Amino acid sequence: MHIQCPRRIALYARVFYGGGVERVLVNLAKGFLRQGFQVDLVLNTPGGHYTEQIPSAVRVIDLAAPRMAMAMPKLSQYLRQERPQVLLASQHYTNEVAIAAKHLSRGPTRVYVSEHNGFPRQGRHQTPAKWAALGARLTYPLADGAIAVSQGVADDLHRMTGYPRSQIQMIYNPVITPELYTQAKAPVARHWFQPGQPPVVMGIGRLVAQKDFVTLIHAFAQVRQQRDCRLVILGNGPAHSQLETLAQSLGIAQDFALLGFTENPYAYLSRASAFVLTSAWEGLGNVLIEALALNVPVISTDCEYGPREILNDGKYGILVPVGDRAAIAAGVLGAFDRPAPVDP
Repeated sequence: MHIQCPRRIALYARVFYGGGVERVLVNLAKGFLRQGFQVDLVLNTPGGHYTEQIPSAVRVIDLAAPRMAMAMPKLSQYLRQERPQVLLASQHYTNEVAIAAKHLSRGPTRVYVSEHNGFPRQGRHQTPAKWAALGARLTYPLADGAIAVSQGVADDLHRMTGYPRSQIQMIYNPVITPELYTQAKAPVARHWFQPGQPPVVMGIGRLVAQKDFVTLIHAFAQVRQQRDCRLVILGNGPAHSQLETLAQSLGIAQDFALLGFTENPYAYLSRASAFVLTSAWEGLGNVLIEALALNVPVISTDCEYGPREILNDGKYGILVPVGDRAAIAAGVLGAFDRPAPVDP
């Protein structure tokens, strides 16, 4: 008697740090489980901030491959043994590794790659990611399909790799979930977020050059000269000490807090008077969508790619040039006195 095996989808990532891609993978896993799929989360190295959010029904596969060069043969072995119907890889260089592993395994698994950032920005700001476009150009045609998280990223993928634009599926990240609204109602201990306190400006993201929190702090210092308010940034990263030092030098340290990574940023975000994204580049900008969902006024740099798409050319939030401190400060001051736009 033939027994029909449950459909299995594998999600492949290098690590599981506290970034937007990892949160998207958790949401995807939950969605696939609800659709009746078995889900494997395949990681080069396990652990990380979002580990506790992985549903218990998801099987976590540890490739024990701290270096990318070790991952390809181990992923190939997994594909030969488990034979999932689909493997979805995310970001460089896991996309290239997934494609190579599929062909080495000679199995039936369909491999899809997903791009979450644009190539020019990666190449300009991250080393050795300047080789990302070349690697994609050589390997992506061997994948069963490519997914981009925004129209801008899809166009960029086509332009930089020659991958046919008609074969690139644009799928926005699954960001808004019922859990988001539940988490947004959770209490926050810090007194800054209690009723009657001065307005709080929020920034969320890894403390790295891409997010350009230096510009946000400078802009907040300008706002602070005119209004009693506070700035809170959620996230970890190598720029922590630099940002604290900058706040001290600008004389705003008493109104500035770096609260690190939190499993539930929505409890803070929902109580903010304004959310500011100062990124130099993005692939989409998940947190902009989350802020809008929580009815928080947003100010964002008009960076490549995503914010202009999300904000509908400025209809749902304020778009400012990248690095423009004065424009960001003006946007924050305006947001304090204007309700968040709601699409009828």
